[in-house]
Amino acid sequence: MLLTGFAPFDGAAINPSWEVARALHGRQIAGVSVIAAALPVAFELALPSLQDLIAQHRPQLVVSLGLAAGRAAISLERVAINLIDARIADNLGAQPVDEPVLQDAPAAYFATLPIKAMRRAIEIEGVPAEISYTAGTFVCNQVMFAALHFSHALTPAVRAGLIHLPWSTGLGEPALDLAVMVHAIEQALTVALHTQSDLLEAGGTTH
Repeated sequence: MLLTGFAPFDGAAINPSWEVARALHGRQIAGVSVIAAALPVAFELALPSLQDLIAQHRPQLVVSLGLAAGRAAISLERVAINLIDARIADNLGAQPVDEPVLQDAPAAYFATLPIKAMRRAIEIEGVPAEISYTAGTFVCNQVMFAALHFSHALTPAVRAGLIHLPWSTGLGEPALDLAVMVHAIEQALTVALHTQSDLLEAGGTTH
């Protein structure tokens, strides 16, 4: 499987999404090798990098890790939208507003990972987890949307999605211990490999 994190951005020294992905690089999960890669936090470069990685490794799963400020739980994203609306500049200084991720593509894609089963696996480990309905409008959403778009075109189609790791108050500081998140993500990936049909249980919100 291909597991991506992101390079540091906005002045941070590290990006925990890459630290978690890097910790799982080379592991065997349910008999499948994990290939981890760091994507640039740059709209111009992230998608070509992702596309090259998918073409090179031909994974059976594509899972991206990102960071979500202000969240206290690991967030399994359900929806990626075809929109870039950058609140801050990327690492190349680009700050596109109201642009599509990909021209002539659908308005949105749903994750094709069994996110509710993955959430349960994380919660069994005593780690807070949630289903999220917004992957934002920055590079994380761009990568999730593109991963789903690219994976739909493969034969057979590859399942893909994005998991946001929670930030605490400091930029680049995880709200959960890195080792805890590594273990939780490993459990979630194990479930993703074993589960074809997701759990039929509530995961919605009231706002």
